[in-house]
Amino acid sequence: MDNTDVVLITGANSGMGKAIALKLAQTGARIVMLCRNKERGEAALKEVQKLSGNTGVQLMICDLASLKSIRAFCAEFKKKYDRLTVLINNAGVILPGYYKTVDGYELQFGVNHLGHFLLTTELTDLMVESAPARIINVSSGAHKMGKIHFEDINLEKKYKFWRAYAQSKLANILFTYELAEKLKEKDVTVNSLHPGAVGTSMGINRDTGFGTFIMKLFKPFFQTPEKGAQTTLYLALAKEVEKETGKYYYRKKSVTSSKQSYDKDMAKKLWEISEKMVQL
Repeated sequence: MDNTDVVLITGANSGMGKAIALKLAQTGARIVMLCRNKERGEAALKEVQKLSGNTGVQLMICDLASLKSIRAFCAEFKKKYDRLTVLINNAGVILPGYYKTVDGYELQFGVNHLGHFLLTTELTDLMVESAPARIINVSSGAHKMGKIHFEDINLEKKYKFWRAYAQSKLANILFTYELAEKLKEKDVTVNSLHPGAVGTSMGINRDTGFGTFIMKLFKPFFQTPEKGAQTTLYLALAKEVEKETGKYYYRKKSVTSSKQSYDKDMAKKLWEISEKMVQL
């Protein structure tokens, strides 16, 4: 990468997102850290700038649980930047209890899938103009337990937080494969990955503290955010994957995702319902 590359990373204020931002900032690329919380974002920005020596790293605020916020962010991003060469959809949420986005959608599906769906589709034209470009969607091995509950997409009838999370992570991969197909002639690659079990604050409710004890209990079994970031960094930087698209990676290798993740009819149906939900 060089200073003509523009990289956008969602959820960049902590954990894997911050580790990814730091490593890519060290390449000299122009990095945009997308964060929801201004205070935490500014603290992370200072740290990344200081450790990387790259003062060109920028912070932009966006709430992926708000369609209005995403649209405003994309409009602002296009005013500031005439290029986008790497988009890393890294932000994620997993929380107990039933929560909704400001637009009324189940929070995990709303942030993990719909938020990134809208963000990516709003920025796709800019990426096509900037080609060659790469889109990287951070999914999870949890997608294997997932099902898209088309009849109850917000899980209002049968909510379990793991069911919601698995649905959102399967949606990440279905979205990856469908978008890769749509962009296959455009020199924009689209891949997804499982980072492994990573010790981050993603499962911690900052209001209730839920998840803190679990994190401490299982910490010896988790990778550090730096190790968890390795496959994402590989997909962002490696020469050998610059033409690879529509694949799912684990430990820097292309692996097979779940059987239903290859269901093309399901991917098309998810795309159509997602378009309606984000009012495209």
